[in-house]
Parts: sequence; C-alpha cells; structure tokens
Amino acid sequence: MRGSDELLSQTAAVSNGGIMTSQPDNNNDAKKVKLDRNLNKPSRVVHVRNIPMEAMETDIINLGIPFGRITNVLLLKGKNQAFLEMADETAATSMVNYYNNSGTPIIRGRTVYVQFSNHKELKTDNAHPGSQISTQAALQAAQALTSETDTQGGPNTVLRVIVDNQIYPITLDVLYQIFSRVGKVLKIITFTKNNTFQALIQYPDVITAQAAKLSLDGQNIYNACCTLRIDYSKLTNLNVKYNNDKSRDFTNPTLPTGDIGLDSLGFGGAMSMMGSPFAGLPSLGAPLTAAYSAAAGLPLGAFALPPAVASATFGLAGFRLPGQQSFGGCVLLVSNLNEEMVTPDALFTLFGVYGDVIRVKILFNKKDNALVQMSEPHQAQLALTNLDKIKVYGKEIRVNPSKHQLVQMPKEGQPDAGLTKDFTSSPLHRFKKPGSKNYQNIYPPSATLHLSNIPASVTEEDIKTAFQDTGGSVVAFKFFPKDRKMALIQMGSVEESVIALIKMHNYQLADSSHLRVSFSKSTI
Repeated sequence: MRGSDELLSQTAAVSNGGIMTSQPDNNNDAKKVKLDRNLNKPSRVVHVRNIPMEAMETDIINLGIPFGRITNVLLLKGKNQAFLEMADETAATSMVNYYNNSGTPIIRGRTVYVQFSNHKELKTDNAHPGSQISTQAALQAAQALTSETDTQGGPNTVLRVIVDNQIYPITLDVLYQIFSRVGKVLKIITFTKNNTFQALIQYPDVITAQAAKLSLDGQNIYNACCTLRIDYSKLTNLNVKYNNDKSRDFTNPTLPTGDIGLDSLGFGGAMSMMGSPFAGLPSLGAPLTAAYSAAAGLPLGAFALPPAVASATFGLAGFRLPGQQSFGGCVLLVSNLNEEMVTPDALFTLFGVYGDVIRVKILFNKKDNALVQMSEPHQAQLALTNLDKIKVYGKEIRVNPSKHQLVQMPKEGQPDAGLTKDFTSSPLHRFKKPGSKNYQNIYPPSATLHLSNIPASVTEEDIKTAFQDTGGSVVAFKFFPKDRKMALIQMGSVEESVIALIKMHNYQLADSSHLRVSFSKSTI
C-alpha cells in the first residue's frame, strides 16, 4: 500500500470539504496545502481514513477532543480522509495508541482508521479566507469545550444524562443509538426524577466517557427540543439487574427482563404502537435533524439519527410518524436475496456477526425475502446498520425493520416447513457468554477477515486454499506474531469476504477444531 499521505499529491489543490479541480498554473481559487514530508512515525498530525461522505470537521475534531488541544483540521471528503493537528506529539500519540489498542473510532456509524501522518504539521494557505469559516468555527467550538471545567469532580466512566425540554418521547434505545456513536456503551439505566427523564450511561474507560460528554453535552436529540445535559456521575459502576426498556447491560444479554410475560416470550420491552400524538402540531420542528450550535450556527457533533435508526427509535418510543415503518424490536425483513444461493444457515451466519440469531424464515411465496429474528433489539439495529445494501451472492440486499414481533415456526407437513429454522440452541451464538470479547470486535463488512481457533497443524497454504475454494481471491494473509491461533486474511473485495465468512465460519480445520471468522477493522 502506498504511503497514506501520498493521496494528497494526486490533486493540484485541496480544500476543506472536498477536492477542488484547478488549472496547473492557476491556484488563485483553491486552497493550497503545504506539508513537510517525513517518515510515518510519531507526529502531532493524525491521519483519519475511511470517513463517510457526510462527515464534517466537527466529527473529526470530536475524535481528538479527549486527548488534548486541537490546532488545525483538514477534511478531504473526495478522498474519504482527514487530517487532525494536535497541539503536541504527546496528545497525538495518546489518540493513536488509544484508537489502535482500546477504542474503536466511529464517525456517523462508520468505523474509521487512525494513524500518524507522514507530516509534522498542517500549513494552509488561503487565497479566500472565507473558505475556512466552517473550519475556524469548529476549532473555536472545540477549544471552548476542552477549556471547560467540570464541577462534578474528575472524569469518570459513568455519565449522568438529563433530557431538558422533552417534547418527543426518549427511550433507552434512543440514547443507545446516540451514545454508542462515540464508543462502546456497556450499561444504561433510565429513570425519572423531578419530572425529568434521566439516565446513567457507563463506558469501558474514562477517555470514551469524556469524549461523549464533550461532544454531546448541550446538543438536541431532535430539532429545537430534547436537549442533553451531561455531567459525570458519582458512581463508578452500574449494577443492572434486568434487561428491559428501563435498564440494559449490553455485556450480559442473559439477564431477565423482570417481567414474567416478557421473559416467557423471549424478548423485552417493545411497547405498543400508536399514531404520532404530534402529527397535528405544525409548530414542532421536524425530528431527527442535526443539532446546531447557537454560537457558530453550524452542526456541532451532528449525530442526527439516520432513517433506519429513526424508524427503530419511534417504534420503541411507542409511536411512529406518518409514512414511517414501525420497528417492534427484534425482527428484520431482508429482501432482494439471491434465492438460489441464500439459505437459512447462510443468513444465520451472516447476521450472527452482529447478534444472536434466534430464527430465520425464507418466505414461501417470495423466496428472495426472509425474516430474521435477533435476540435483542439493539442487535437487530446493529445488523440493520451494518448489512443494509451490502452485496451477497451478486445481489444488493435490503434490510429493514419488520412489523412482526416474532418469527413463527410452521406446523409439520406445511410446504414451507423446510424454509424456517430455529437456532435457539445453536452452539455458534457469539454473544451468549457474558462479557464475551465478541462484543468488543463488531465491525462493518470489510475485505479483511479475522480468523481464530486455528490449530498448530494447519499451514498458511491450507487456509488460503480453503478460502480460495469459496470462489474469491486471497490478496494477503498473516498469522498474529504472538498467537498463531489467530490470523488475518484479505479477500479481493468486501463481497468476496462476505461469502467467505458465510462459508468458512465453523469450517472444520482438524478433527476437533472449527474455524471462527469475523470482519476485521485491520488491513494487511
């Protein structure tokens, strides 16, 4: 792979917000970036790759806020990358080390990759200073955030969240969607105090909690209402007894719901559906829009929920907006399947990357459609977010919330009996074990796969041959230096990687050894 910063040399001019086309000898209308080239070793400039097209400067800045003062930012939307300049190398080193060893950096639902830049500083030269207004506003906002003093004492892994001006209903699942964008959420407890909706949210480490507080405090969940007020809790650990619509321990999905009726059904907390109580109130701002900073007049954090999440949010909140599909929680409708290739087992393996699949039903009269029932609503949402519009056996599948609460098993003798399968007792569930490391390794589909449980007798050639037999090409392979039971394998494309995962997860490598396969955030 070429040096990550070499991409800059391929365009004559670069601007914050996109790549600009320029004449060879006329750069008057373009921002020129002068970068002193250096080796890829510790630098106060951090390179961020794989950013989504809708990302803004504030999204990049939020990644660096917990580690120290930020002095510059450069967003290259056309290249899906950005550069963040920290005040010193120590802050940059802390940021790179954290995201490569402990935390998963996520921008607007997409995993991004953080590394040192080959450059020691960002030098920008503007013919038109007005073109940097958004960047300067974002930097000023970040500097204001990092200069805050916390009145609740030192940073902590547990945040206390108060929702002010609550016009729309807010649920635990709404909070999970928002706060998990900053990092992995371990536990949430919601409650009402002084007629105000509040929550306690626990992260795995102080840095992630601090990032959430700095980037989300003061923002609106919906337009002009439901404002988040965040400070540090005095508690250092949350004791969650039940998994339901009031509390959730995401590290222990086996907790009871605390309700006999819900326990017997096997799912928790989805409320009944009703029409929107706000449909006739034109004065209300449209929900799910980005929060705006009053000072800068620009999106700050910009965590507006995407349409798929919005649908799930309103389903679990107990109402839906006109034209929106309700989402009761655990069941997904998967359409545009390759009906000649896709089986219940294939869907179990693929969707099982993001949660424990309970049942799969391929529809008898429309075999390019299937229902997939996940164990938990948040697992269904993870699967929807990561698998919608990916290619599987040559067809771009669509994943949407289903109106069904459960997948019913057919009666014996019915013609569709072979198209529905119950996986409740499958030994291949990834998340049944409390505290499973699989919770920390959930990534979007990628060309690189993580392999584990490799016996010592199996060679690199054995594995590469087995993966080539899935119909794809193996681009690269390497064993983990300190643990030969694990390896990374890179396929020719994401589509090839998806098929390889479906076919090779639980593949028998030796008499008593079955391969474990998952998507990786790494590259080889």
